[in-house]
Amino acid sequence: MAGVFAAPAAALAALFVPFETARLARPADGRVLFLRARADVRLRELAQPGWLCEQSFLPFAEELSRHGLRVGEPAVDERFALVLVLPPRQRDEARALFARALQHAAPGGIVLAAMANAEGAKSGEADLQKLAGPVQQLSKHKCRVFWATRDEAAIDQALLETWLALDAPREIAGGYVSRPGLFAWDRVDCASALLAEHLPADLHGRVADLGAGYGYLACQLIARCPRIDAIDLYEAEARALEPARANLARAQREAGRELAANVHWHDVTRGLPERYDAVVSNPPFHLGRADLPELGRAFITSAADALVPHGRLLLVANRHLPYEAHLGQRFETVRTLATQDGFKVIEATGVRA
Repeated sequence: MAGVFAAPAAALAALFVPFETARLARPADGRVLFLRARADVRLRELAQPGWLCEQSFLPFAEELSRHGLRVGEPAVDERFALVLVLPPRQRDEARALFARALQHAAPGGIVLAAMANAEGAKSGEADLQKLAGPVQQLSKHKCRVFWATRDEAAIDQALLETWLALDAPREIAGGYVSRPGLFAWDRVDCASALLAEHLPADLHGRVADLGAGYGYLACQLIARCPRIDAIDLYEAEARALEPARANLARAQREAGRELAANVHWHDVTRGLPERYDAVVSNPPFHLGRADLPELGRAFITSAADALVPHGRLLLVANRHLPYEAHLGQRFETVRTLATQDGFKVIEATGVRA
């Protein structure tokens, strides 16, 4: 997994270089806000009780907590002398994050960011300068580190308000609600659409959607499978939960029926707390740009553990991913329902004890 985390690790290491080279000093009051924080040894060494780490992706948030770091969200009016940022690659999401960082910076406070050169660092620096005024920068570990001082006269207030709004849930294609940075955030993912086309109409009882994102598959279940009476969505990215709830409510209104529908901030790889008659999933198989098929296999394991003996698993995956062997270890019957555009839809039944 080292390659998967190389870029974030490099950006995180670069983020602290201005302190190591005395270009910047840590705030005297010890209060620091770290947006999109990631855990590592150097962070543990530097962090003090006044540091607050914000992380919406549950596995990373739990990792921060295991390292003894305080994880949470700042109050709306809370201000810090130093705000650290690890911006995402998606530009609207990153711009909204820069705006939030500046909003939480105290007058004269510093907003400090680091990005890998291959992940949009040059654009990130230009965006912070456009928003906050002059920036300083240095390069290290194939990353760019850049920072700005909060100067009320230099801030583009109109742009600040515009960029803060970029993270708000919005309507996308098909009438769904989503937000920048989520998986396939501005469209209906073609693999999920393929799975939706092959959902058996006789699915019934209690169903789970693993890695639900903004809730497209769950909405399709409500529309296509009238015998379902309860549905649970599991998603590790907290930013997806609000759009998923909105989409679930709309799907029930359009179907003219109410279900027991719940959205859970949950790491599926740790197992599921309930039992299900059916599970559907478009499981993740990468983190960043690196393939990580063990994520998909972990989803399959959790699904098999949660299904009742005669339950069904329906998933979609890239054709090159060798999930069949793992499915065969956990299910009696594994069959391909469809192959199209580089994807395959698989149904697995008969959970092995």
